[in-house]
Amino acid sequence: MKKLIDKIGEELEQAFVAAGYDATYGKVTLSNRPDLCEYQCNGAMAGAKAYHCAPLQIAEKVVERLQGNPMFLEVAAVKPGFINLKLTPEAVGAYLRDMAADEHLGCDRTVSPKTIILDYGGPNVAKPLHVGHLRSAIIGESIKRLGRFMGHTMIGDIHLGDWGLQMGLIITELRHRKPELPYFDENHQGEYPKEAPFTISELEEIYPTASAKSKEDEAYKEEAMQATYLVQHGHRGYQAILKHILQVSVTDLKRNYENLHVEFDLWKGESDAQPYIPGMVEEMKRQGFAYESEGALVVDIGEETDAKEIPPCMLLKSDGASLYTTTDLATIVERMKLYHPDEIIYVVDKRQEMHFVQVFRCARKTGLVDADTRLRFLGFGTMNGRDGKPFKTREGGVMRLEHLIGDINEEMYQKIRENQEIPEEEARRTAKITGLSAIKYGDLSNQASKDYVFDVERFTSFEGDTGPYLLYTIVRIKSILAKYAEQGGELEQAVIQQPESEAEKALMLEAAKFNGVMETAFTEIAPHKICAYLYDLANAFNKFYHETRILKEEEKERQKGLIALLLLCRRILETCIDILGFEAPDRM
Repeated sequence: MKKLIDKIGEELEQAFVAAGYDATYGKVTLSNRPDLCEYQCNGAMAGAKAYHCAPLQIAEKVVERLQGNPMFLEVAAVKPGFINLKLTPEAVGAYLRDMAADEHLGCDRTVSPKTIILDYGGPNVAKPLHVGHLRSAIIGESIKRLGRFMGHTMIGDIHLGDWGLQMGLIITELRHRKPELPYFDENHQGEYPKEAPFTISELEEIYPTASAKSKEDEAYKEEAMQATYLVQHGHRGYQAILKHILQVSVTDLKRNYENLHVEFDLWKGESDAQPYIPGMVEEMKRQGFAYESEGALVVDIGEETDAKEIPPCMLLKSDGASLYTTTDLATIVERMKLYHPDEIIYVVDKRQEMHFVQVFRCARKTGLVDADTRLRFLGFGTMNGRDGKPFKTREGGVMRLEHLIGDINEEMYQKIRENQEIPEEEARRTAKITGLSAIKYGDLSNQASKDYVFDVERFTSFEGDTGPYLLYTIVRIKSILAKYAEQGGELEQAVIQQPESEAEKALMLEAAKFNGVMETAFTEIAPHKICAYLYDLANAFNKFYHETRILKEEEKERQKGLIALLLLCRRILETCIDILGFEAPDRM
């Protein structure tokens, strides 16, 4: 379904041609003076030089051609050459009826669906999720949902950190504590236990303890490095421990991500890429891309157009060990082989940009990806506290994600109990739903690349540009529709009519922007644009609500039209928040 602004643009293009000018000057934009008009065209000013004519004269000729056009209520040429436009109520009502009748609310699904892998999440196993993991999960999930809404095949991969020295440290500490376990018996021939020899709580304590010891005890560190080498080279017992670590960690991670309404299609980690490294490295050597430099194996990735020197991409250290770069390149090999994606998007802290510049250039230069495979880095900013520094606990430590969620839920619970008397269980459930909206909207309403301040008090407010405000608007609509049904009204018979007030028309025009917003948000990978649209739509609805008699409207056909508009607004709002990754309760 064409965007409303494009339909208007077609009328302007035809008018420019009819007046003797090129159609390209008929581009239409939203008005920057909504007090004067709804849309505007500035093409006359752009065409003045080409046609050696005053802009106002061109505008006036075009306006003449638009007189009597059923789409426009008002068309005016204004100095120095603007064309101001207002739509007829009939045109607006007809467009919204088409939207309401469409399964996707007038948003065309792509005719060329792509397979897109989203690399987001990235937690290390054996460690609890903390607030630093929040942005990748929230932003990545919204992009995945948006892509699916637009008709693409979106594959979300958590890409676990499950390789390297941290595994050796855990194994070493476990061996010191429980040397009698069969994993450490070199003569053990049978199966290893199916149950892990530790809980998630114990595992989360083991790793920092081992890490601290390795910094103080050189012999302990050497033992951990040897354990790392052995687990990476197939030691049976250590491989069994690694499986336990993954099993216990992933179970806990799934629980925590579920609380965020974040889901992954793939639970792969760095360890899954290891089998691809030897072949990848040998092929890069064979083709002459990889060479030794100071003992390390590197690939030059500098380009003539570089303003500053880009260091070579290191594949292997002098001792033969692989790096994050190696693992990320091998992961690309695996993804191309198993999924053949058209695009891979990495949702990662923006401070890792240089790392991904190296990875992307190396992957392209060495032919790991097809020429038309797109690699995109979406670097996000830092989530900060009110002091402008990375968000911390009151004690100054890194806050666990589940504690942040718990604090927000408790804040919402207190506010809900203050506002009305509802049963305890319902209050807790509503607080959880509303709390998630506060967290997600608070994050996503900011442009991903920018740092932002996580302000608990502001994000949990029921007023202003917040998640709870949006949910309150949706709940208000639900309440009106429920009362209409209780009074005997039949929702399925409601049909959108033409607007009869400025507030109603403004709401309809805001609703009509939906398909354009979705298209732009996906093209630019910009969930914050959906948030901005949601806030504008909610504001337009609440203004309309305060100025319009809905349930008390005596003219029944008019009332049906209003109800139909509410139904459409609810669908749009709920579709948007679902893409952002949260939902609305039935009451608040």
